[in-house]
Amino acid sequence: MALSWTLCCLLTFIVPGVADQEKVTPVQKVLQLMNDMLAKGKKEMNDEAVKFSAYSQWCDNQDRIKKKEIADANEKIEKLNAEIAKLTADIEELTARILELDADIARWKKDMTAATTIREKEKTDYEATLQDYSESIDALERAINVLKKQSADKPQAELVQSLLQVKALRLVPSETKGALSSFLQQDPAATYSAPEANAYEFQSGGIVDMLEKLKKDFKKQKLDLQDEELNSVHGYEGIMQDLTDNIENAEAEIARKTKVKAEKEQEKADAEADLAQTTADRDEDQKYLDDLTALCTQKRADFEKRQELRAGELEAIQKAIDIIGSASVAGAADKHLPSLMQNAGVAMAQLRSNDKSPLQARVAAFLASRADVLHSKLLSLVAQKAEDDPFKKVKKMIKDLIYKLMEEAREEAEHKGWCDTELTTNKQTRDKKSADIESLKADIEELTAEIAKLTEDIGKLTAEVKELDEAMAKATEDRTASKEKNQATIKDAKEAQEAVAQALAVLKEFYAKAAEATALAQQTPGEDAPESFDEPYKGMQSEGGGVVDFLEVITADFARLESETTTDEETEQEEYEKFMFESKKDKALKENEIGHKTEKKTAQEGALHSAKEELAVTQEELDAAMAYYEKLKPSCVDSGITYEERVKRREAEIQSLKEALKILSGEGI
Repeated sequence: MALSWTLCCLLTFIVPGVADQEKVTPVQKVLQLMNDMLAKGKKEMNDEAVKFSAYSQWCDNQDRIKKKEIADANEKIEKLNAEIAKLTADIEELTARILELDADIARWKKDMTAATTIREKEKTDYEATLQDYSESIDALERAINVLKKQSADKPQAELVQSLLQVKALRLVPSETKGALSSFLQQDPAATYSAPEANAYEFQSGGIVDMLEKLKKDFKKQKLDLQDEELNSVHGYEGIMQDLTDNIENAEAEIARKTKVKAEKEQEKADAEADLAQTTADRDEDQKYLDDLTALCTQKRADFEKRQELRAGELEAIQKAIDIIGSASVAGAADKHLPSLMQNAGVAMAQLRSNDKSPLQARVAAFLASRADVLHSKLLSLVAQKAEDDPFKKVKKMIKDLIYKLMEEAREEAEHKGWCDTELTTNKQTRDKKSADIESLKADIEELTAEIAKLTEDIGKLTAEVKELDEAMAKATEDRTASKEKNQATIKDAKEAQEAVAQALAVLKEFYAKAAEATALAQQTPGEDAPESFDEPYKGMQSEGGGVVDFLEVITADFARLESETTTDEETEQEEYEKFMFESKKDKALKENEIGHKTEKKTAQEGALHSAKEELAVTQEELDAAMAYYEKLKPSCVDSGITYEERVKRREAEIQSLKEALKILSGEGI
């Protein structure tokens, strides 16, 4: 607007064709105009003697100008009254909004206090429950270890104490407490058995299994509890972050609106002062017009004073040319004003005798035939001994064999029962440990996958935080550079305004003095007026007024440059602060999420480590059970024939030996 107005004025006062020179700045045009004035003033000093402006025309012009100024003042007064009313309404609205925000902040702070109270109670409950789980798992692990290491011939105090500790735990289910009570009430001799010292194995597997299952459940519940706590903390922090953001935003808005309110109050005060000044100026102009009407009935010409005034005018114009042509004005204009227009693994003893008996021969034949039928090497060997050894030795041998076979049968029966028990227990152990291993492997796979996902999420969030840091650093760098540029522009504009103001002061001072010099001495038109002058000389009013107008426009251009640059600086700073606030908020949320995920990852890594350790222990237990099974196989599984076949063959051999003994005793077969 200001540049366009300047151009309009230039087109009014410059010669035809010069307006087509688009690269000529307003300041250059003013300098040209003042130089022209200087030349013209010198010429007019020479022409003063032959030229005189019509006094009456001056009176008419002043009459028209003052009437226009009075009308403009009345219009300005009306606008100022409207502006003051609007500013008053805006101030009241801003005051109401500030009070509303203050009430919101108080309410949000109460919400923060309430949320913190609830979070502290939840945390206290969580820590108590977590301690219960930790103590329960520790007690279960001690009880399991005591149960696995305990033997029947050792004191049971440690076992009983461990189980009583487990039974006393708050989190242990009632059915488990009942099972423990039943187990503790049993007679230790009935609970433990050891058919052989080197084959003893603990017989309370059911209790161990139950406790191990309970321990596993407690570990899972503990992890679930920790996850719930993390979620609760995350939710609490989210609520607190939202409330904090609301408070910060409200406080920021209060600060902005307080600043705007202060600005509007200042604007109102300025408008009221302007209103008072404008009213006073209008009243003064009215008085001047009244005086002018009377004054214009007189005139006086003072040639000598006019020459003196012309010399002073030329001196003032020269001073103005020197000031406007300086770097403070012309340099600043060339640098800044044109820019206003450019717009992210049996042995048997042998007896020999030469004494033979017919009964021996019968016994030998009998035993040999039975040996063939039963395919018994033992009966075949006894038949040979019965034929070769003395009679008494044969009878004793047969009796000894019968006893030995019966003893073997008893021992084998006991061994069979022991094998069945051991094999059954071993199979149960192998099956259980195999199932436990599969379950642990599945847990490990699940934990490994979750840890990998958490690691990936943490990586992404870390990268996003880095991007935010880089963006904030770039924004800070750009803001600093722009701020320096804006401050330099504002400084230049202020200096230019000061310089132009000096030039205006010089010219206005001259014309004010010129007006006084002529006004004070005026008399009636007909008295003492030189014949060649019709009005008093007050300087080159037309050209002078144009220069003053141009200088005022240039001052307005520099003021506009200062104002717009200041506004741009404030806008850029506000946008920068908003961007930094949002970025820091986003960064805090991401860092908070990184903390939660890192904490959860650490917990899952601990659980993974525990699962791997438990898998290694369980695998060792399975390997031990498999090794014991391999140790049992030679005597309990891989004997060649079944236990029933061995019993049947042994009974037939015993029966044959008994019948042979009857023959030797003289009894019939």
